[in-house]
Amino acid sequence: MSSTGETLLRAVETPLFWIGALTAAYFSVCSVCRLLSGLRVWVLGNGRVVSPAKLGKWAVVTGATDGIGKAYAEELARRGFSIVLISRTQEKLDEVAKSIESKYGVETKSIAADFSATDIYPKIEAGLTGLEVGVLVNNVGMSYSYPEFFLNVPNLDSFINTMVNINITSVCQMTRMVLPGMVERRKGAILNISSASGMYPCPLLTVYSASKAFVDFFSRGLEAEYRSKGILIQSVLPFFVATKLSKIRRATLDKPNPDRYVAAELNTVGLQSQTNGYLPHAVMGWLTTVLCPARLLNSYIMGLHLGMRSRYLKKQKQG
Repeated sequence: MSSTGETLLRAVETPLFWIGALTAAYFSVCSVCRLLSGLRVWVLGNGRVVSPAKLGKWAVVTGATDGIGKAYAEELARRGFSIVLISRTQEKLDEVAKSIESKYGVETKSIAADFSATDIYPKIEAGLTGLEVGVLVNNVGMSYSYPEFFLNVPNLDSFINTMVNINITSVCQMTRMVLPGMVERRKGAILNISSASGMYPCPLLTVYSASKAFVDFFSRGLEAEYRSKGILIQSVLPFFVATKLSKIRRATLDKPNPDRYVAAELNTVGLQSQTNGYLPHAVMGWLTTVLCPARLLNSYIMGLHLGMRSRYLKKQKQG
């Protein structure tokens, strides 16, 4: 037998080899199951679960005046929920609330709050007192202005605090407020908007990627804790959606507009506790987590972000 063959044989005989092989097989099966579940959702749908009769009268949406958050508020209003809109700017909140009331004939309530701060939660809690909250959409979030090396991020100290407050603390605190009422009524749904960036490390967007991984793990752990109490908790991991945050202006099949994405995602509630929300995104999730080696994916993302960084800095220098 050749030396290469002997080396392979010795490797196969070690417990570490089999642990690694079984772990890889497990995650591959999980990813395939997620893809097949996504196909099932796309074909059958599950939209009837998300209704006031099944979950509760009010839906609370953070980051509700733009992009995905606004789309959630409008789609949930279309399904008959009264809507609590929470965002930073009262003027925008009033505009969205007026539009929703006019278009869907439902009751709205708005709370102006800047999630970069941590002293806002007593105000929000007071605003939610007495409401039968059936759905919470933890959507508020922030990303980088452009891809950058960790130590080169402008105003790094304040950037870290702001990112953690908006992307992580908000999810925990908003959940703390609404979950007791849901548990008492034994019904409700919490949708935590993570990101495909939280499925694997994204160099040059490292803090953002890590914060979204937290949202995913928090959601999955919480779902296991409260599943038996009748609460639907979902981790939502979209790839690119055509929003201001993503800086994508034109919608395509793989980069849908927020309305299209949200309508598809809500059909997964009750069927998937972890979802990419939209069939093309489910396919992309399967491809990137199963077929693409982690090191190769990491290298590709690094190169992509280096190019984006270079173009941004060049544009800033020119103008």
